Amino acid sequence: MSLKGKAYIVGAYEHPTRNAPDKSVPQLHAESARGALADAGLSFADVDGYFCAGDAPGFGGLSMAEYFGIRPKHIDSTETGGSAPLVHVSHAAQAIAAGKCRVALVTLAGRPRQPPLSRVAVSMESPDFQFEGPYALGGQPNQYALAASRHMYEFGTTSEQMAWIKVAASHHAQWNEHAYLRDVVTVEEVLASPMVADPLRRMDCCVVTDGGGAVVVAHPDVARSLKRPKVKIIGAAEAVKTVDAGKIDLTYSGAAWSGPRAFAEAGVTQADIKYVSIYDSFTITVLMTLEDLGFCAKGEGGRFVMDGNLISGVGRLPFNTDGGGLCNNHPSNRGGITKIIEAVRQLRGEAHPKVQVANCDIALAHGTGGSLGARMGSATLILERE
Repeated sequence: MSLKGKAYIVGAYEHPTRNAPDKSVPQLHAESARGALADAGLSFADVDGYFCAGDAPGFGGLSMAEYFGIRPKHIDSTETGGSAPLVHVSHAAQAIAAGKCRVALVTLAGRPRQPPLSRVAVSMESPDFQFEGPYALGGQPNQYALAASRHMYEFGTTSEQMAWIKVAASHHAQWNEHAYLRDVVTVEEVLASPMVADPLRRMDCCVVTDGGGAVVVAHPDVARSLKRPKVKIIGAAEAVKTVDAGKIDLTYSGAAWSGPRAFAEAGVTQADIKYVSIYDSFTITVLMTLEDLGFCAKGEGGRFVMDGNLISGVGRLPFNTDGGGLCNNHPSNRGGITKIIEAVRQLRGEAHPKVQVANCDIALAHGTGGSLGARMGSATLILERE
């Protein structure tokens, strides 16, 4: 079933906090939800579909529905890590198209900066633990470093090229009053930052913040009744990539599958995309995702991101104009929701004037959950301003 024109994103809100010692995770979910609904001109009473992932406490969607005081007719707690909010938007659009609900709420929130620092625990009962646990592969930087090292070996990618991704993010973050890191940095400063997991340095890694965000997906009839600019979902796809019994290829991500399917459903090409929100847990994540989505050939990502090519107003493909996970916000150890929010801002013409992309009518948002160095979930959304 094609989703083109079957649902719209009518509300979006990013929680302004980056440190929340005085708020609970449910509070952050609720405040984000309230903000997105207010942005749409709706209320909790209008919500009949709810979507959240493992960042929601207690019994996930059940606990949060009670906390919000809603009685959704449709609920989904699909967990694919950082890509989950994008998967949820796709699932919400499918549910709306199937008549299961008319106003769907998607929320994410977390407090990873508060003690004890939350980590993704690897269960000893997990089927992969016996193969990976003894080698301490559980740390995310280690896994992404493997992918970066392999890309460098195969294609000659350099640390200097990856540093340009952080530089672009910092140029955008300086205009975001809520960004966790607002200082503009240079390639030299990125390369001088401490090594975390060779070849990834501190500035190649995303920030860790409290906070959250939410979006509202609605039936076309509901969207037409509201006064907000209309952002239509025209393409959506998801994919799962595994270690394939040890035959994993570290040079590509699940975007190699989700991207082409999303483009085919939307009926557009890479040349039609004016802005991209790319999950940026690490700089290598952005570089490989751009290749896999077809914005450049495999192995050409390093050259593609150089010399400010991702900076709004300077390069040909502006990315993460809020500063992204590298500089702005990465709540709950997963930042997929913010990718959708900034894409909506750009399509509405509501991004900061210094980074607003001219004539932005079609945007792409992509999320990566799990790890480039192991198993992952990938989700691609293509959105259009109506």
